[in-house]
Amino acid sequence: MTQNKIIATLILLFFMAQLSAQTNPLWSEKKVKNYLPHMTTKEVAELLEKSDMVIIPIAAMEQHGDHLPMGTDFINGIERSKLIAQERDVLVAPVLFAGQSPYHMGFPGTISLKAETILQVHLEAVDCLIKHGFKRFMIMNSHGGNTAITGYLVDQINQNTSATAVNFEEAIRPFFAKSTMKKVAPLLLDRHAGTPETSNSLYLMPDLVQLELGKQSDLALPSHLRNMIPLMLEGDPTATLLFLSEGLKAEETGKKTSTLEMTPTGVWGEVNPKEATVERGRENALNIVKASVQFIDKWNELVSKK
Repeated sequence: MTQNKIIATLILLFFMAQLSAQTNPLWSEKKVKNYLPHMTTKEVAELLEKSDMVIIPIAAMEQHGDHLPMGTDFINGIERSKLIAQERDVLVAPVLFAGQSPYHMGFPGTISLKAETILQVHLEAVDCLIKHGFKRFMIMNSHGGNTAITGYLVDQINQNTSATAVNFEEAIRPFFAKSTMKKVAPLLLDRHAGTPETSNSLYLMPDLVQLELGKQSDLALPSHLRNMIPLMLEGDPTATLLFLSEGLKAEETGKKTSTLEMTPTGVWGEVNPKEATVERGRENALNIVKASVQFIDKWNELVSKK
């Protein structure tokens, strides 16, 4: 390298350092294709020329133990959607951080909205996207407490608008590959903030997981629910239905199954979250992306035959 080139390079590095010092020191986000908050209006218009499909994750802002952030459901839902949108042209359009989480209100930071509020906000957002030209919606439930809301939202879009909506989980289920990994403890309850959710987070948002802070819970369950666990874990549909219908409900219901009434750690499970692995999270995420791509391709194929 000549002396002039060395000097020019040093000058360039100096000005780059000066520019870097003048911008937000906390900024680390990179532009992601097809992610609405990152897009310009021109980019949205260009996407509409290729696809009229949208993914909307329905999330939550709630406690996830000491090792996962409050925004776990929101962030993981968005990151899954982003990964899908890199494989197929589909708009990722998150609307709300918070969802329905009254049973976690014993833990500081949890925000719980009424079902009517969540529905109204999402219906108005969908109406805006329809007016711009989007016609097909995948409603992704990224928080278990939103299951009924998600189903009703899909129905209301289909019943009252010109668009077509599907429940994301139902849509990809026929294409989803079963995990080849063994469960950490197949006969122990392992749900909210447990090893499945922690594994997913280790892959999808690794910098926000504080695995060293994960704690094993000693659950205090009503005796009849405790007795249902073995049957539920073996796949008994009736036990599963009844356990989830009564478990994780607000303190005001008197069911004694709000999170704080069952576990001081916030983890709804009996397995140590530290047993989570990034490999398990990666497999799950890639299976979801693969199944989503297959569903999107099938939907596009069927629509093209109209």
